[in-house]
Amino acid sequence: MPTKAIGTVDLDIEICKGCELCIKVCPVNVLEMSREFNTIGFRYPILLDGCTGCEMCALICPDFCFTAIYRNIPNKRAAEIQ
Repeated sequence: MPTKAIGTVDLDIEICKGCELCIKVCPVNVLEMSREFNTIGFRYPILLDGCTGCEMCALICPDFCFTAIYRNIPNKRAAEIQ
């Protein structure tokens, strides 16, 4: 059965310096700043449901806090077409 890649991102909050660039660039608005602080004293983004894995946050992050994660799932519609 054909598969479709589904993506999201992993976030290392401990290296984030709270610049908020990721929040501004997210096309689906699934990032928001926490009220808490990481161990180096900065607020950090929280990832909400709905991430598409577009990697815009990872591309703009000056501290490389984001890592894209993809997994393949069966694509039933593609299987029906074939």
